Amino acid sequence: MTTLRNRALGPGIGLRAPHIAAFQALRPAVSFVEVHAEHHLGGGFMRRALRDIRRDYPISLHCVGLSIGSTEGVDENHLLRVRTLADEIDPFLISDHLSVSKLAGVYANDFIPIPYSRDALWLAARHIDRIQECLGRAILVENPSHYIAYAGVEMDEGEFLTTLAARTGCRILCDVNNIYVSARNLGRDAHAELAQFPAGAIGEIHVAGHATEEDGRLLIDTHDRPACNDVLALYATAKKRFVDVPSLFEWDNALPGLEVLLGEARRMEEYHEDVHGHA
Repeated sequence: MTTLRNRALGPGIGLRAPHIAAFQALRPAVSFVEVHAEHHLGGGFMRRALRDIRRDYPISLHCVGLSIGSTEGVDENHLLRVRTLADEIDPFLISDHLSVSKLAGVYANDFIPIPYSRDALWLAARHIDRIQECLGRAILVENPSHYIAYAGVEMDEGEFLTTLAARTGCRILCDVNNIYVSARNLGRDAHAELAQFPAGAIGEIHVAGHATEEDGRLLIDTHDRPACNDVLALYATAKKRFVDVPSLFEWDNALPGLEVLLGEARRMEEYHEDVHGHA
């Protein structure tokens, strides 16, 4: 099977179901693909397609349903299904979000951020320990977008992530669009927030697009458009600081053609090269 070391460390893409057939036919020159694990748990065409793609590309499994921050605990049945998929596909990364995606037994179809408190840290660490024990490997945990500030916050995001990684051995998926969205919504500086992320624990970088409410005061993490130049500038800073970390472009809603997504991956890499050169 192809490994990431066999390819130049250029950007990858988030590969979604409507693009799979076109991707299989084109076999484009991307370093890797990332898929939502939950789209491939049921077997059938999606699982067969993933096995086919895995022959030529390293795959990152990006989970959306482990609900790491939930007080309900880890869904063992869901976790075991993810493990079965991982054992079959042998991804080079597995990740999920530092958020709640399940409330009262119902999946929220969103990523609800958690307050950065000591209690939330203890709970997330316990769940990550269980997930990593089951999977037999370290996972990556992604910083979510924030839209409001919580009461009872006891540490900033960088400190929370640094402590979580040190305590559990997990790594961090640095989503620069989420950093930018959160910083704008909470009145903070995105580059200062990025500087607090633990460089030695970063295992992947995400880039995506977001929407702005009509009054311009609230940004929404929509993943339905190209990344703006401010997010690309933040990406260039992250790429320089987090050396040799794989990165990708995500587009999840109002999907364009595959060629547009591939173009966005090229654009983010060209932006980085324009700012920092090829070194």
